[in-house]
Amino acid sequence: MLGAGMVLVISFLLNVSLGSVSISISQVFEGLFFGEWSRDSLRQILVNYRLPKALVAILAGLGLSISGLQMQTFFRNPLAGPYVLGISSGAGFGVAILILAGSIFGFASHAVNPWAIAIAGTLGAGLILVLVSLVAWRVKDSMTLLIVGVMFGAAVSAIISVLAYFSGAEALKLYTIWSMGSLGGLGWEQVWMMMGVVLVGLFPVVFSIRAFNALLLGESYASSMGVNTTRLRWWMILSAGLLSGVVTAFCGPVAFVGIAVPHMARIIWKTADHRVLFPASALCGAVLLLLCDALGQLPGSAQSLPINAVTSLIGAPLVIGLVLKRNFSKDF
Repeated sequence: MLGAGMVLVISFLLNVSLGSVSISISQVFEGLFFGEWSRDSLRQILVNYRLPKALVAILAGLGLSISGLQMQTFFRNPLAGPYVLGISSGAGFGVAILILAGSIFGFASHAVNPWAIAIAGTLGAGLILVLVSLVAWRVKDSMTLLIVGVMFGAAVSAIISVLAYFSGAEALKLYTIWSMGSLGGLGWEQVWMMMGVVLVGLFPVVFSIRAFNALLLGESYASSMGVNTTRLRWWMILSAGLLSGVVTAFCGPVAFVGIAVPHMARIIWKTADHRVLFPASALCGAVLLLLCDALGQLPGSAQSLPINAVTSLIGAPLVIGLVLKRNFSKDF
């Protein structure tokens, strides 16, 4: 785990040093720790743009990875991820109402800004979270809850498609760009808010690690060991909903990370113990998004790639190679 922490530090330094303007790691150290900048423009770039973006990458990678690991363990499904309960689709629905429906009624140009998008995404995710909670209160079977969550996501996606069909070209392009995912464009106030919600989402995980370990052998075994599976379900919905919802609201629907990173952690650390998997997944997710963001910035160029494209292109072949070396189906 210490080695993974060192990799995280190195990835962070690479992320803030690479970009359209190259800033050496020595300049980063001198500026951050001693306040010595060769040019004021470098301070502006690092403090106001690259540091917030790097912190957002860490928070998004951590949140999506922990959310995905909880989903996979609770539903005992290796393909489960942060989006299976439809909460991230709900965040997209909130943004679609703001941008696409706003275009139809003619107020989008006055309403769209980073804060408005984040608030709309948060409200949309919160709405689906409430609906999923009501379903969880009524049904007792986890597979039924999983199916209902997928149906929520499908229904929301259908509504978004209808809105996209009737919206204007400019609004449609804006929503499409948002749906590709982005870690930049957030100020420090938004970073602190995102950090606060992620910390609240991590709170239930701390008290559920032993319960998740017992759940590996099935709900009946976990119940016989004294685990309150109903309470664990509520904790999981709250935690995964907050983590995936806030990331989607602020960064867009970042693909791949929530499903693949927990498998990467299982394969690298060769364990199913959640006392190791939770911190390992958090570290892997943060490192992966930092590196993908650094590559997506196209060092030396003013252009940047959508984060979804980079995570999928880089991460998918990596996970395929790791999975081929180990049959992880026994973990489920």
